[in-house]
Amino acid sequence: MEDDAQIIDRNPLPEGIGERLAAQLTFIAEADRLKTILRASPLAAADRRENDAEHSWHLALMVLLLSEYADESFDVGHAIKLVVVHDLVEIYAGDSPVFDPAAVVDQRAREEAAADRLFALLPEDQAREIRELWDEFESGATPESRFGRAMDRLEPMLLNWLAEGGTWQMPGATVETVRAREAGVVAASTSLGAVTDAFITEGLRHGWIRPAPGREPGD
Repeated sequence: MEDDAQIIDRNPLPEGIGERLAAQLTFIAEADRLKTILRASPLAAADRRENDAEHSWHLALMVLLLSEYADESFDVGHAIKLVVVHDLVEIYAGDSPVFDPAAVVDQRAREEAAADRLFALLPEDQAREIRELWDEFESGATPESRFGRAMDRLEPMLLNWLAEGGTWQMPGATVETVRAREAGVVAASTSLGAVTDAFITEGLRHGWIRPAPGREPGD
């Protein structure tokens, strides 16, 4: 973003709203920006790219529906909190397509700065809670974060499969870099990892994924 103006500044809240609620509504209004952050992944239902808000909702639905395939037990409600929060920082940091090497060079620094700025809009206790959720998702150190991160890998793979390529057609994508993304699914679910393996194997056979340099699709 080019300036520090917040969405709420366009039409300030009415007088008389308590300080805590005003801060929460300010954050919620700012979160509306997530609907404008386009990802590289295509939608399956329309000829356009998905946005971050759609992506986060889709992950929450996947956590709810696919939790039975996790290799370790976890708190579904907590995992849903993680995936709802995980991309909020992209409001200020922007999306960083994984198959674009230039886009991910300073990704961590941009997202840390965005987290500091965005979560500070909330009351102190909620700012701390949301930051802890974001940090937990990024760490991948809990069963909930591992499954949430697995859904974050599986969802674009499903969309790419349905699009007969999608982001697999980006210049930086080869079967090796796509396989690297698959590892995040395998880490949380053997069953779902088998599905992503089938996506990649068949995607390579169909020519939707490029083979590793110097190799043919069947090698």
